[in-house]
This record gives sequence, structure tokens and C-alpha cells, in this order.
Amino acid sequence: MQREIVIDSRRALTRVFVERFEAEARVAHDRERFACAVPGGSVAEAFFPALRAARADWGHVEVFFTDERAVPPGDPASNAGLARALWLNHVPIDPARLHPMPAGRPDLDAAAEDYAREMARVLGDPPRLDLALLGAGPDGHVCSLFPGHAALGERARFVVAVTRAPKPPPRRMTLTLPVLAAARGIVIAAFGAGKAAAVREAIEDPESALPVARAARCGPPVLFLLDPPAASGLGSR
Repeated sequence: MQREIVIDSRRALTRVFVERFEAEARVAHDRERFACAVPGGSVAEAFFPALRAARADWGHVEVFFTDERAVPPGDPASNAGLARALWLNHVPIDPARLHPMPAGRPDLDAAAEDYAREMARVLGDPPRLDLALLGAGPDGHVCSLFPGHAALGERARFVVAVTRAPKPPPRRMTLTLPVLAAARGIVIAAFGAGKAAAVREAIEDPESALPVARAARCGPPVLFLLDPPAASGLGSR
């Protein structure tokens, strides 16, 4: 497993992520498509405004989402809505290349199947993202893959519905580990002391069953972006 760890201020980490985004977009240019999957939460709030100024060929960028809450598209809790407000409404991206998860539909299982088909249509089967940006929760969850939840053990499907999630709202949609394993690169960002224990376990325990640990060792090169409080549990480096 190829792993890189950067510990710095959120402002500096934002610059690192934008530079990585630009570099991966350049590499993907010959394929005429740069496909990324992005989250919501504090990582979105930190990184997305800076992506407005990223040097990228926006006509070739495809944006997918790592997960979504089962809310209407215009709901303030929508990850896609946050991405539009902070980033996507401010760059010349083709609306047809934006792929929000239809998690507000009543039949969440059917919606997940439709999203998986959309990913396969655009990215092949299995879908191959160029870059997956993940935020890590204090419990070690990534996407909406929570410790001990059945979705974490999915081996075949690319997208699944989540019910009874341990944090509200309980109904969600998420990418699965097989999609992350097929990605060309993963970035895991974590901010704050509340993430320190999960970060330490993900980086230092090769047997950890935490979702963030399993995502980090699922195959692609991984870049950890950590502020000092999130990195405070790590041993001397």
C-alpha cells in the first residue's frame, strides 16, 4: 500500500488538496475525463471554496458523491447542495457531468441501483474514479460506511442504501469499498482532536476493522491530510 501523510493547518492542507486535484486532473486529461467523488461535512467546507480557483479543464470533470443523506435535493443537509453552493455553482462545469445521488427518492434501494448504473455508464464496470476524497468521522466511518454496519461488508454492489445509520439521518446512500478499491487514488482528510483515535488506529493498526482503516488499505495510493489535533494520537514520526 502506497501511503503519504501530511500534517499541517487546515489552510495548508487545503492547498495540498487543490494541488493534488489539479495534478490528477492533468494526468487524466488524455483520457478526456477526470472523475472524482466528494463528501460533505467539514472536509467539503474546508476544501470546496478553494476548488473554485483550481486550474482544471472543467469541461472534462465528472463529479460524483461518496454518500448522501435521504433528503430532498434542496435540503440544507444535502451533500450535493453544499457542493453546489461552495464550489460547483462557481465553475464552468457541464451540468450533465454532475452526478448527485438520488437519495431523496422513496425507494432508496432502487435509487442506489440507478446510481450504480449511472457510475458504470460513465466510468465503466467496475466504475473507476480518478480520485476519491473521504472525510473520516470520530467513529472511523467514511462515506456512510459505519463500523459494524452491513454496508461495510458489501463485496459486489457499488452503491447501497443505508438504513438505521448510527448518526442522523438514519437513511442514506453510500459508495462501497469495491468502488474505493478500484479508484486510482484516495485522499482521507480529518480535522480535530475528536478524530485522533480513529486516525491513529487507521494508520498504526494494520488489523483495524474501522471503515477508515479498511478504505486506507483497500488498494489505491492514499494521502492522509491531517491537522495537528487529528494527528495528535500518532506515534513519533
